Amino acid sequence: MYFRSLHFQPEPVLICNVWDVSSAVIAEQAGYQCIGTSSAAISRMLGYSDGEEMSFSELHDLVVKIKSRTTIPLTVDIEAGYGDTISEIYENIKALAEIGVAGINIEDSVVIGGKRVLKDPYVMENTISGLVALLRASDISIFLNSRTDAYLVKGDTPLEETKLRISLYQKAGADGIFVPFLEEKEDIKVLVEFTDLPLNVMCTQRLPDFRTLSKLGVKRISMGNYAYSRLYKELEKDLLEVAAIQSFAPFFSNTN
Repeated sequence: MYFRSLHFQPEPVLICNVWDVSSAVIAEQAGYQCIGTSSAAISRMLGYSDGEEMSFSELHDLVVKIKSRTTIPLTVDIEAGYGDTISEIYENIKALAEIGVAGINIEDSVVIGGKRVLKDPYVMENTISGLVALLRASDISIFLNSRTDAYLVKGDTPLEETKLRISLYQKAGADGIFVPFLEEKEDIKVLVEFTDLPLNVMCTQRLPDFRTLSKLGVKRISMGNYAYSRLYKELEKDLLEVAAIQSFAPFFSNTN
């Protein structure tokens, strides 16, 4: 499986996170090896907050459109799975596999009352184990990237909490480990050496450069929703300026 092999090449695979057909097409034309959806960016584009406020059917419909216009591997962020049971989550993953999705991210936190909280690690271990069993029984080959959010929720001991969760998720059969907001070189090194699974980190302002990440042993680098956020901040600035100066000149500044 080509997408899986990208996690074991000498240099980390750089995931271009997209939110619609246009961003996906631009990423492919720019030469990226693969693309991944950003749930936060898609949610905001559709008028929702992150945390499974949108429905799985809305996500699925958008993924179908992206797949129809691109040829490089696509991995999909399914948040906590869009289901209350292992069976429901499995059916969602199966639906994505049937349209050619190469991988999924599934996270061990949920948003409750506007606040992100970690799931019980043993419950998440059981979820991953159950999903892996169902996928294997159905002969569905899809890269299951298990996201663990101890650094995101800013607990007291994120490194130790992450190590516990990695050990459980690796035992359960996950294919990769994703730790958003992991950015300290010392912690990255510890976690790379702690697990046999390819480690995925995400864009933050303090994240080391790609060459350093490669030397540390990171195998996958994601953008998250930062490209989307930057684009819309620029749009907001331009629209405010157009209204203020009563001219479309801002749309044509700094362009060839």
